Amino acid sequence: MRAARVAAAVDTLLAILALAGCGSSSGGAVSAPVIAPARVFTLGGFEPSGTVVPGRPVTVSFTVRLPDGKPLTTYKTGPGPHTGVHLIIVRDDLAAIIHDHPPITPTGLLRQTVTFPSPGPYRVLVDLYPNLPGGQPNFQLFTDIHVAGAYHPIKLPPFKPDLVVDGYHFDVQAHPVLHAIQAEFLHVDVTDPHGRPVHFVPWFGALAHAIFFHQGSLDYFHTHICAPNAPNCGSLAGAPRITGHSTAPGKLTIGVLLAVPGTWRLFLQMKLGGRIVTAPFTLKVDS
Repeated sequence: MRAARVAAAVDTLLAILALAGCGSSSGGAVSAPVIAPARVFTLGGFEPSGTVVPGRPVTVSFTVRLPDGKPLTTYKTGPGPHTGVHLIIVRDDLAAIIHDHPPITPTGLLRQTVTFPSPGPYRVLVDLYPNLPGGQPNFQLFTDIHVAGAYHPIKLPPFKPDLVVDGYHFDVQAHPVLHAIQAEFLHVDVTDPHGRPVHFVPWFGALAHAIFFHQGSLDYFHTHICAPNAPNCGSLAGAPRITGHSTAPGKLTIGVLLAVPGTWRLFLQMKLGGRIVTAPFTLKVDS
């Protein structure tokens, strides 16, 4: 009985396949549906398009093109002033980072002067907060720049809980145990060259910025550390439940939500003594 049922099923399947192979009454094959290409946002007119020399200022400029080809001109802004755009440029080996907030002209052109510190390949990431009714609240666009000269990738150092950068001391409290796709927090103490807790000041809408890149794939995550009751600080970061905070001088709580396991580089940035200070930490993230 089972063999008969299998044979009958095979005969039925062959009949269906034969019918599927039949064309219309004129004998032509059935045509597949035509799928239109996706309508996407793009970077338009990106410069520089030629050789970039390390150590020499260069102007990075572009527009963000809507799916219909028109420039995006309206962005969500916040205190600081936050312009609604992060321009983040990182070398492929995560040895160098540039983080700016370019002004936006009425025509949608963004322009920022930057200096690449060393030769090599760089990922350019434009992190956007468009002000479009019903549209995505945040997304990223990417391109690449190669800086002339001999590129010697630098191996990431292991995790070190205490760093000294420009005389400031950064100490991660306890060894962080992080897992992919799990919201967690890092606690960092920051003291000045005299050992006193620093007083954080707002820089583009936040007391500090925590920028994460995954080694190799350059996956990205960015969050803010906010002052108490700071308007729009967390909402611009796009993830209020993991927004960091600071409630006392020298104390930072950093929200972390990383997509994949592996090695990540955290660039912790803030304005201290009138200049931007970047503390880089290497983090291991478990599955």
